[in-house]
Order: sequence, then C-alpha cells, then structure tokens
Amino acid sequence: MTPLTTDAFDLPAHLSHKSDPDLIAGDEEHFAAIARSLDRTVTELSERLDAVRRAPAGHGQAALERDQEVHRLTARLRALRRYGIDLTLGRMVAEADADHSEPVYVGRFGLTDEDGRRLLVDWRSPAAGPFFGATHGNPMGLANRRRYRWTRGRVGDYWDEVFVEDGIDHHAALDDQSAFIASLGANRSARMRDVLGTIQADQDAIVRAGSRGPLVVDGGPGTGKTVVALHRTAYLLYSDPRLGHRRGGVLFVGPHEPYLAYVSDVLPSLGEEGVQTCTVRDLVPEGAAAPPEPNPEVARLKASVELVRAIDPAVRLYEEPPTERVEVSTPWDDVWIGPEDWAAAFEAPSPGTPHNEARDLIWDELVTMVVDRHDDEEATPEMIRAAVGRDRDLRTALARAWPMLEATDLVGDLWTVPAYLRRCAPSLTVQQVRALQRSDPTAWTVSDLPLLDAARQRLGDPDVSERRRRHDAAVAAEREEMAKVVEHLIATDDSEMHLMSMLRGEDLQAALDDTDGTGADPDLLAGPFAHVVVDEAQELTDAEWQMLLVRCPSRSLTIVGDRAQARHGFTESWEERLARIGLDRVAMSSLSINYRTPEEVMVEAEPVIRAVLPDANVPTSVRRSGVPVVHGSRTDLEAVVDRWLAEHDEGVACVIGDPSFAPRPRVQSLTPELSKGLEFDLVVLVEPETFGTGTEGAVDHYVAMTRATQQLVVLSAT
Repeated sequence: MTPLTTDAFDLPAHLSHKSDPDLIAGDEEHFAAIARSLDRTVTELSERLDAVRRAPAGHGQAALERDQEVHRLTARLRALRRYGIDLTLGRMVAEADADHSEPVYVGRFGLTDEDGRRLLVDWRSPAAGPFFGATHGNPMGLANRRRYRWTRGRVGDYWDEVFVEDGIDHHAALDDQSAFIASLGANRSARMRDVLGTIQADQDAIVRAGSRGPLVVDGGPGTGKTVVALHRTAYLLYSDPRLGHRRGGVLFVGPHEPYLAYVSDVLPSLGEEGVQTCTVRDLVPEGAAAPPEPNPEVARLKASVELVRAIDPAVRLYEEPPTERVEVSTPWDDVWIGPEDWAAAFEAPSPGTPHNEARDLIWDELVTMVVDRHDDEEATPEMIRAAVGRDRDLRTALARAWPMLEATDLVGDLWTVPAYLRRCAPSLTVQQVRALQRSDPTAWTVSDLPLLDAARQRLGDPDVSERRRRHDAAVAAEREEMAKVVEHLIATDDSEMHLMSMLRGEDLQAALDDTDGTGADPDLLAGPFAHVVVDEAQELTDAEWQMLLVRCPSRSLTIVGDRAQARHGFTESWEERLARIGLDRVAMSSLSINYRTPEEVMVEAEPVIRAVLPDANVPTSVRRSGVPVVHGSRTDLEAVVDRWLAEHDEGVACVIGDPSFAPRPRVQSLTPELSKGLEFDLVVLVEPETFGTGTEGAVDHYVAMTRATQQLVVLSAT
C-alpha cells in the first residue's frame, strides 16, 4: 500500500487516493526547497539584525533610520518564523503547453533559493492574480490550480481544479472542491481563522481594486466583507507606493472591541504589523466610558454635520482682535500696539493652523512689530525680544483676546449656554436648543464624540506653547553649557595642529546639538492616513464620518457594509449617503454569495429583514449544513448549551439576547449589536421578539441569526 504520510503531507486514510506519488512527489520536492530557503533566509536576517543592533545608534536621522531598519528586520523575521512550508497557499499551471510547464507556487511572501530561482510568488503580486481570480468562465490563462489545506504545518488535504479539457490528465485529484466546501463549515475559534488560501474570485477582484477615491463594498451576511477588508489592507500596503507606513499608512476601523479582538491575528499573519486598528470610540479619550445618548431626538441632532460645523464659529468667537491700544514699554522705547496692529497679527497664522498653536505665531508677530519700531542702536533685536517677553500687559491682552481653550470646555459650553449654541448653530430652533441643554456639561455620550473630536482638531493642544517654551529654554541652556565646554577645550589645547578648534565648525556643532523634537508621544490615531478602511460602515452617522474624513485628506477609502444591517435604517443608496458627507466619484462593488451561513438558517432569516427592507441585498448561501433551525423555550437555554459542549470538543458558541447568561469557556454572551461582524458554530438566540419593533428590532434579529455557521437555536419566552 502506498504510504499515506510523507514529510509534508499528512493525509487521512479516506484520502489515500491523493497520496499517490504521481500527484504529490513534485510538491514534496518543492516544499523541501522552500524549507531550505527559509532556514537560510532566517539565518541571514538574524545575522543582519544582530549587526544593525551592534552598530552605533548615531543621532537624529541616522538614529531614526537605524530604528526603522531594526523594526523592518524584526517584523520580517517574526513573519517568517510564524510559518514553515505552510506559508505556501497553492500552485498553478499556465494553459500554454500545460504538460511541460513548471507550476508556479503562491505563498504568503515571496521566496527565492540561493541561486535566485523563484520558489514562491507573493500572493499580492500581479503574477499571483490568476491563482485567486481564475474561474471556469474566465480561466485567466490557467490550465489547472491546486490549493492546500494545512493542519499543524502539514498538508491535511488539497484539491485540484481544471480549467481546460486537457489541462491535467492523471496528475490531478479532482473532488469537486470538497475541501473548499468542507472548510466553510469547519469549526470556528475565538480568532478569525486563516482564509487566505480560499479567497474566491469575487472577493479577490475587490481586494486588488485600485485605491484612488472611495470604494464601497456592499454585501450581506457571510459574503466575506471582513475578509475582503483585511486582505485588501495588506494588498494595498504591498502594491500601492502611496500607502506605505512612512507615507501615511492605513487606518482600519471596526465596529466594536470584540470585533477587533476577533480579527487581531489576520493582518500580522499577512505580514502587516504596522496598521492602526480602532473603533470610532477610540478616536477620542472620552470614547471608552461614553454611554449611548438616551434621548433619540438629541442623538439625531448630534448625528448631523450641522453641529460639527458649529465648532468653527464657536472657536472664532475667541479669536476677535482687541479694539483698544496697548502700550509696550522697554528700556529703550515705548511702542503702542493699536487695533490695526492686532488685526494684522491675528492674520499671521496660516489657514488651518489650530487655535492653540496659532497664539505663539501671533505673539511672534506682535514682538516683531515692537522690534521693527525701535531705532536705538544700542538695543539688538534679541535684547528687545527678551524685554517684550517680560511685558505683562501685552501678554495679558493677548491671553484675553486669544485664550488657550480645551475641547471639553468648548463643547460643554454649547450644552449649558443656550445663547452660545444658538449663535454657533443658528438654524436650530428654540425647542432644539432647549433639548440639547443639560445640567452636567461633561456627561459625555457617544453622540458627543464627533464634536469633541472636531473641537480638538480645530483647537490643537492647549499645552503646546508651554511645552515649546520649556523645550526652547532647555535647548538654550544646553547650547550655553556646550559652548563653555568647547571654549575650555580649545583654550587648553596645546597640540601643534590645534585640533580642538574644529569644535567651532558648523558641522560638528550640528552633530553635537541633537535637539530635534520635544519628546512628546505622537497620537497614533490622529493621522493623517493615506488610506482608511471602514468595516460595518452602514452604522456611521454623518458626524462620525467627519472624524474619519479629517484623518484621510486623500479621500482614499475602502467602505465595507450592508444597508440591510443598519440598525437605524438606511433608505438611501450608498452614493446618496456618501455624497451627503462630501464623498463623490464613489466606485461600487457588490458581494452576493454567502460562504458562511448555511441555507437552513438563511431561509428563516431572509423574511425577517425583507419585512422592513424589501430590497435588502440578501445573499445566496453556497452550502447546506444538514442541521435544521431548532425552536424552543428559553427555559431550555442551559440544557442547549450543556448538550452542545458535551457533543463538540472544538468550536465556539454564542448566546445572543440574554445578558443574564454567564459566559463559559468557548461560549460567549453578547448583545445583537456586539455580535455584528463575528461568527460562531452555534448561535442560541434568546427571545428575539423582545429586540423591538421596526427597523432596529428586525436588523438585530437578522444580524444575530446570521452569525451561525453550523446551527441556530431560537428560544422564545413561551
């Protein structure tokens, strides 16, 4: 009997026909070459990393470049060590002379042997495109394709596809894609499983689409929207030179924290560790503790762009130049700063300069005016500037006319001073202004977050001036001390060539004077980003969209969502919706095949959503599980969970709709809203009739049902 197990293959007994050496000998030889190349590459990278770490760190730009090289080499090593030969996804053979063509192997990364022979092409490269995109209707020049299914680093199954009649004769193990279909129903885990090897043609076309402008990916449950969003992120970082980490990078925005935890392994597994991931809440410090807005009318008002736009006039009220003169006294002369001078100084900051950062520019302009009006030859500009800096009257006048502002104070005043709000948002009615008022100005809700973010964008850091002054003072003191040391070394130098005199050279002084930056930690989510990916985008309000657009000036976005899963309704088209927030020339893509949810579940879920949204993009399931939807009483909940855990050693389950249910190992308890974007082998839906009426209740019901990949149990009150 032919052995079922070799070095790379670990095929079960029922797949003995696939262990024929004629089918897998070529793969075994190629995998051995990949293993040798991996060992060599890891050794070379490790030696290079050690050498870089041992090298002097240097200063300034040199230090930055060294740190970046260490980061690049470390990330590359981590990615290579994460996989062995199982970084191979599959192979393909071109149609031209298929009997003699060498297979092209596709991997997570590109790889060559020591002679430069290509062992793997990167899945994101153009050469790998046909591996994902070929269909029987459009073979893209392929004769055949093989995909591997890896289990603990060995091939546990593979399946072949033939695209032309004479594509393969005896060198194929054809099984009608059973491995792919089986993988769709495989057990899930607490983290999204690897699906790179099974990306389908409709998904791959979107992954590889261009990144200029907004691209909307509309698709129902189970169509792979999240898969597309994540793999498109990795693809764009590889293929688009405009999107590299040093050129702005990519921001990935998900709907909630359980979702981010679920997908956290995907991008690192694709070799991308520098992508910033967050929810909308994470964009402002107040987001973590902010509850939903309890008043629907207030939530509706704050969801509009109008209130976000009220931030600018609210700030401009604090930017009015004084109308009275101020006398500035120095030991050499007295200078008057009049209304015209104030107005000119207030125009000094360029448009878009944050309010708090602009005040230093205004001060510099005022000081320059005073300096220019002095004609005493004994006073140098530096002396005059120092004297003006001690003038309390001028500083006090500027602080009153252009005060430093906190975003929380600014927004809080809108909710407690009706006249202020009416002046900044004049289209609001008296009743609306009254509805927006509250006794605690800082009782932040989710609906306040876009306004807080807009205020911080407009104001900037209120402490920037003080930090800059402290930094400048420290630099000045350091330079003064350095000058004393240099002068001492030169004075005591008795060498014939007076080498110490070189310390006065500008180049050496610049090397000694490494005073770049203030040491402040950057806000990693502040942007700007070259590209932003938004999953479950149908839930964003107009105001929340402004938080993302301000971080993406390129307007290069991937917008992933499903109108039918919008809890608060989505009656417009995507084009209409996005035009309202300022995005035009939107490209549209649609996914209509449900790879996740079995047909048995979708048959019951479809009427739920069509009752409130007749034109919903309900996808067609590609498989049946053979497990019917079970209906019962909520008193059966514990028994249902216990029975499933006893019968299944692997997989994950979720109870949706019963906050009193205590989570267990492999069993979560979530609300319908927090289950969005996730998937579970078993979903137990508790009293969906209590989710509410109308669109929100129907959407919650539909979303919860379609999280199931194998079995759905619906438990009602009676």
